Amino acid sequence: MDELAQQLIDAAAQRRPVEPFSRTVPGFDVARAYGISEALHRARLARGERPIGRKIGFTNRTIWDEYGVYEPIWGFVYDSTVRFAEASQTSLEVGHLAEPRIEPEIVLHFREAPRATRDEAEILAAIDWIAHGFEIVQSPFPGWKFQVSDTVAVNGLHGALAVGPPVAVAGIADCARKLREFTIVLSNEGVARAEGGGANVLDTPLLAMAHLLEALRSLPQFPPVGAGEIVTTGTLTAALPVRPGETWSTTLSGIELPGLSLTIT
Repeated sequence: MDELAQQLIDAAAQRRPVEPFSRTVPGFDVARAYGISEALHRARLARGERPIGRKIGFTNRTIWDEYGVYEPIWGFVYDSTVRFAEASQTSLEVGHLAEPRIEPEIVLHFREAPRATRDEAEILAAIDWIAHGFEIVQSPFPGWKFQVSDTVAVNGLHGALAVGPPVAVAGIADCARKLREFTIVLSNEGVARAEGGGANVLDTPLLAMAHLLEALRSLPQFPPVGAGEIVTTGTLTAALPVRPGETWSTTLSGIELPGLSLTIT
């Protein structure tokens, strides 16, 4: 086990913060970070967790200056971190997560393994359903201060994911265009807190997916995205802090996807 990976495992178990490796380890770069991410992934597999897809982070260029991260990242999502909502209302626990924040996202489900391409129509043809969801991201690095390599090391800051009701691609007319143009409002206790849309995530969730497919080609230690996987494509709005007891909800316009209500527990 990589020593730095073990530090992260111990810190998560003890619910304590970690100083960013970019400050404490000379020359800590993205390549080293993906090595730590791989070690963490192997540890999760060893304790019985099952990967069911991926998350892409920092696809929203409007938040890059806020975090000082200027490129997308990715990580795994697991059966232990994902909840599928039976209706447009669900809940997630956050007490075990460090400084949790909420991100409204578009989730893609792949009927077949997608080929690495920037052709939106070809990527869409491999998808059988789309959903709206909430990712809860976390940062073991205090105050959300880090470099991109730090975020890669901790599995893309993934904490939990709630996936709303799936909608068949066949049921969304002109789907590729709508994924580019739809808008969303994120509310807390009925009060609008942030706005965004599909264009925020590398111009469309489909091109966010294209980025992941291309990135994985240069990371042969990780498997390519396969049939049956879900991929959540990055926050459509600013990411906002959450606390137990709050209820967050969304309203989407311009696409046939229902909003989602999430209670934080």
